[in-house]
Amino acid sequence: MSIISDSLKRIKPSPTIAVTQKVRELRAAGKDVIGLGAGEPDFDTPENIKQAAIKAINEGDTKYTAVDGTPALKKAIVDKFKRENNLDYSIDQITVGAGGKQVLYNTFSATLNKGDEVIIPAPFWVSYPDMVLLAGGKPRIIKCTEEEGFKLTPKKLKKSITKKTKWLILNSPSNPTGVGYTKKEIQDLAKVLLKNKKVYILSDDIYEHIKYDDFNFYTIAQIKKLKDRTLTMNGVSKSYAMTGWRIGYAAGPKGIISAIRKIQSQSTSNPSSVSQAAAVEALNGNQNFIHVRANSFKDRRDFVVNCLNNIKGISCKKPNGAFYVFPNCKKLLGKKTKLKTDTDFVQKLLIKQNVATVQGSAFGLDGYFRISYATSMENLKKAMGRIKSFCESL
Repeated sequence: MSIISDSLKRIKPSPTIAVTQKVRELRAAGKDVIGLGAGEPDFDTPENIKQAAIKAINEGDTKYTAVDGTPALKKAIVDKFKRENNLDYSIDQITVGAGGKQVLYNTFSATLNKGDEVIIPAPFWVSYPDMVLLAGGKPRIIKCTEEEGFKLTPKKLKKSITKKTKWLILNSPSNPTGVGYTKKEIQDLAKVLLKNKKVYILSDDIYEHIKYDDFNFYTIAQIKKLKDRTLTMNGVSKSYAMTGWRIGYAAGPKGIISAIRKIQSQSTSNPSSVSQAAAVEALNGNQNFIHVRANSFKDRRDFVVNCLNNIKGISCKKPNGAFYVFPNCKKLLGKKTKLKTDTDFVQKLLIKQNVATVQGSAFGLDGYFRISYATSMENLKKAMGRIKSFCESL
């Protein structure tokens, strides 16, 4: 009899983390690998945020805190939602975890019963289905095609809702495609949800501030009649370049927040006290650098998309947010190239050209691969040259 639980057997390790680890191993072995797999800004945490952490350490702010966040951080989060999203929450409607990932995990653990369904539009962030499975739920994957802009349509949403549906996950701007839902698109999905009153919405807004061109961010909790059925998750990792600080947060109905707190009280307990002090400064401090960094990401996006669309056999939509592109490589798969799948494509690209990307099938849509352009322009220029050489050699 195996000592490993049946629930653990239902899931697999994160493909994106696996790619990142592979890059580390190859570099340690002396390989000149360009890693385009990690969803992590290459910018450093801003100085004012670092100084707030140092101040907290020097003042002895190194003890246990309230399980799901300090009053100061919860107040900063309440103020953020009011200031940026025109959403009113009370302190007891806020939870803070060790990263957005923990907040999502806690949510599913606290709310899913065996067989409960969670609608997950594909392409999706790799961890959504596995977290649902680990909690005993059933992922209901809805494929959203390139022709549909990689977005869930009201028609598909309506068709996918069953008596067992408990959650819908919306991620905008999206990982892995970078596409964002417009206000009109959110409102159209809301019309379906307003007719299905038992479905809750989990809005993953982690890339809220990384947006380009004329895209205006809009979150579904801003629709008043859905606010009480929406859990809005966000964090400081992407916008503030604080991935290693591990602070995520969410706002939503008091009952769900209380259930999340109970889960967290018996698992990790509170997030790092020092990281929470830094997050207070992140949310309350100067925000000007966010726009500057987003412009830098935009320049990289434009460069990468232009390069990819000039490679024979590759096509790539221009996203309006996050720091990913999701190029189509279907024309390079088949008997002629001896590459059967997108997994074959990315593995051979790594072997032949030392460029690490992630296969589209890991995100629920075959025939694509994800590139993170959250790295230097120098690396991107080298990587695009290598990808072009690889594709031309097939």
